[in-house]
Amino acid sequence: MISVVIPVYNEEKRIEKTAERLISYLSGAVDSYEIVFSNDGSLDSTYEKAKKISMQNPCVRVVGYDTNKGKGGAVREGILAAEGDIILFTDCDLAYGTDVIGKAVKCFEESGADIVTGSRNLDSESYEGYTFTRKVMSKVYFKIIAFAAGFKLTDSQCGFKCFKKHAAHDIFSECTINSFAFDLEALMKAQTKGYKIAEMPVKILYNDNSESKVRMIRDTFKMLGDIREIRRQNKKA
Repeated sequence: MISVVIPVYNEEKRIEKTAERLISYLSGAVDSYEIVFSNDGSLDSTYEKAKKISMQNPCVRVVGYDTNKGKGGAVREGILAAEGDIILFTDCDLAYGTDVIGKAVKCFEESGADIVTGSRNLDSESYEGYTFTRKVMSKVYFKIIAFAAGFKLTDSQCGFKCFKKHAAHDIFSECTINSFAFDLEALMKAQTKGYKIAEMPVKILYNDNSESKVRMIRDTFKMLGDIREIRRQNKKA
């Protein structure tokens, strides 16, 4: 079974369409599946709409909590509740489409990996629509983070990551970071534990260019601080 975890926070405008697209794809692509919407303390009608969808489709479940924690908390909640042999998470906007799910399953079969993570840097067309400045800053950001974290992955922050069940539950049961550094924490723990990680090219099909340069710079320093904390925790483990 494939488990698709979708962290949601104030997604009332798109959650129904997202569910429709996933159900349409998964019902024809895999033998069995579940969609786990993990509500990160939404303030709008996201939770109510997710529950309604789950009542209409037994393959959809809803987990979560009332107080907003951050994407890392929602992903962790969803992954630990997921029951599939392969557990993946992606954002509610389905930025990488749905076909990427089947490609990830194939990558598991071909690579024998425990974890498959998407990489925008392995697809030459992935940054179409980005301004030149943002494209350059994004690539520099990834290189800084990879160097500081001490591994050679080309895109640690890609929002599409897949895990074999045993690896997912082992890793995320020890994760604590709720901020945007959560997936970096998961990858660093995976590396420490010796799990095999494979990368596959992914292309951004939906592109939100709202992020500013100021935030990119601020987030880089925040991420470096998180990396120091993750490495400290890993040494103690």
